[in-house]
Amino acid sequence: MSLRFLLATVILAGAPFAGGWWAWKGQGPLQQEATVLVKRGTGINQIADQLERDGVIRSASLFKLWARARKLQLIRGEYTFTPRASLADVAGKLRRAEIHFTTVSIPEGAHAWAVQKRLKDFVPEEVFWALWKSPRLAKAAGFEGAETLEGLVAPATYRLHHALEPEQVVPMLVEAFRDQIRPKLGGGPLPPYETLILASLVEKETKLPEEQPKVAGVYKKRLDIGMRLQCDPTSLYARWLTGDLRFTAPLVQDIRRPHPFNTYTVKGLPPTPIAIPGATALAAARAPETGKDLYFVATGRGGHRFAPSLRDHNRNVGVYRQEIARQRKAARG
Repeated sequence: MSLRFLLATVILAGAPFAGGWWAWKGQGPLQQEATVLVKRGTGINQIADQLERDGVIRSASLFKLWARARKLQLIRGEYTFTPRASLADVAGKLRRAEIHFTTVSIPEGAHAWAVQKRLKDFVPEEVFWALWKSPRLAKAAGFEGAETLEGLVAPATYRLHHALEPEQVVPMLVEAFRDQIRPKLGGGPLPPYETLILASLVEKETKLPEEQPKVAGVYKKRLDIGMRLQCDPTSLYARWLTGDLRFTAPLVQDIRRPHPFNTYTVKGLPPTPIAIPGATALAAARAPETGKDLYFVATGRGGHRFAPSLRDHNRNVGVYRQEIARQRKAARG
């Protein structure tokens, strides 16, 4: 047997193995990064055909053979594949469930419209507002009968992916509230839901932790004596509920607008929270500072001045106006 014949025989015998190795480990056809969604109920045949159709792999048949041999369990998620990823790379990423997540932060102080904007890539607007008014989700949060989910989602950073159904995303925020916030609402002078509402007013009035118990104390005292709360942020919330989504300071017409949420025109707390309260605002609502103060006004420099009487309050308002005038003059020249 000649050496040439022997060499040819070895090459021919190894050709199928080499071809299989190249099909498995060689560069794939993908030209640029691609994202593939594995949704609930997606089967091996479906994902294999989709990968081939999207140009991620060359052979759906080879992928199916491997997947069945390895008894691949597809995990729902969003998978990102790099250019020229081999079939082995693609299969390995799916087997290890290397899901691509997007982080979405829901901050303290956010209201419904802010939450909707942050979730818009995952929840269509019409679906969001339908879920926001869901009695089932309000009950899941621990407050059956709440008109909306305002205040019933937890401020946190969430890891989301686009294979999630829109109807699954908002419940994630509600579940976080139920587990993390709801247990902390008891023990104050008001029932838990009213504590949450009061905390939302405090949150929108001041971000200074040292002031929040004082603000809560003013509102609690006003509730006790039947005095209107006259909380500016509630007048804005009432404006937004009418469809006017200008995010500006309250105008005279906002203050005068008859509306269940406008605490300038109705007594008591608004029907729901007006935002997501943070931890310090919640603590302030559970333990409002007791004292004589019935009024407060901004200083114009980031804080507030508190007063027990209307006379003292009017004097503080005058100081505030002087400060604003000084700032405007400085800005002009």
